[in-house]
Amino acid sequence: MKSFTDTRRTAAFILSKWLATREFPSAMLPEGKDRAFVQDMVYTAIRRLRALRFVLGDFVRQWPKGELESLLYIGAAQILYMDDVPDFAAVNETVNAAKGCENPSIARVVNGVLRNLLRNLDAVKAKIAAAGPEVRESFPSAIARRWKERFGEERAAKLMAWHNLPAVTFIAGADGSFHALERGRKVGDSQLFAQGKAIVQNPSTANATNLLGVEPGERVLDACAAPGGKTIRLAWAGAKVTACEVNPKRRERLVENLRRTGLEEKVRVIDSLEELAPGETFAKVLADVPCSNTGVFRRRPDARWNWSEEKLAALERLQAEIADWCAKFVAPGGSLVYSTCSNEPEENQFAVKAFLERNPGFALAEEIEHVPGEGDADGAYAARLVKSQTISTTKENKAT
Repeated sequence: MKSFTDTRRTAAFILSKWLATREFPSAMLPEGKDRAFVQDMVYTAIRRLRALRFVLGDFVRQWPKGELESLLYIGAAQILYMDDVPDFAAVNETVNAAKGCENPSIARVVNGVLRNLLRNLDAVKAKIAAAGPEVRESFPSAIARRWKERFGEERAAKLMAWHNLPAVTFIAGADGSFHALERGRKVGDSQLFAQGKAIVQNPSTANATNLLGVEPGERVLDACAAPGGKTIRLAWAGAKVTACEVNPKRRERLVENLRRTGLEEKVRVIDSLEELAPGETFAKVLADVPCSNTGVFRRRPDARWNWSEEKLAALERLQAEIADWCAKFVAPGGSLVYSTCSNEPEENQFAVKAFLERNPGFALAEEIEHVPGEGDADGAYAARLVKSQTISTTKENKAT
């Protein structure tokens, strides 16, 4: 049986690896009963990284690296942000975890810093509370600045605070219903999920499939299909779905989810849009494009630290390429739904406007954006673009 010390050491190892590589922390989490607690420590430390560094700097002469840095983050995250962990356990177990390090001085430093943090806890909390929202809520300055410009100071601060709340997991049924999973319960505990009659999906992501408005028997292309939630909803609605996913690992997840829901034989899975026959078209096409994830920072705490203006520009180019490619497969009179889990205009409204300029054969019929801040729905955007029944494909794509 793993001890509490093992869980802290595992969390520190994952955090240290993430700090060095920026790999997905979710892919590093252990299986088994300790997974939830390890995830809570890792995600809390990542989510609160800027605030933790802001106050820990007062207790170290020189900023540490490697195992020591990660152990300090993990220990301080428990003390400052994990109310269900007693302070004595946070300190003692993190120090015990540090004793497993090759350098014996690491445990002494961790012990001294965390106990000093505890002795000055009220002052530390007051320092965080008095800091600006980007420090207090632990967000990169670039994101905080653009949100302040778009939403104003007060709403931007509330939005950053919302993204630090624990993410709520929703079970979506084949009947279109959504049920929030109680905190601490495993997805597999849901009878509907275990029976393959439900998927994990946030209510805001249903906007994209709802906008498509598929009818039973309609041919539908899901162009960026993994992990498969939207594909499954389309299949449940009776559509004849072709699901495309170019990433092999993500395609495995797509197939696994189709198998679990009994839809593997009903959905055509392809590796690339180039597999489609020349001239093949669909009544409805969904382009749920890769994005910066700013609408799901609560669920993806690491994504805020991977964000940059340069990466946003690169995503804009990729999104335009995918949207233009998907446009070729929309039948005359059909619809293309473009969607993201971002709340950045460059990836949403501006991207749609640019698409319409490049593809004059399409018109915007409807768009929905949910910016979080209240309730449990993540941020998301979706736009339905209708293709003219008369204009030719050649004419439409002259500007592409």
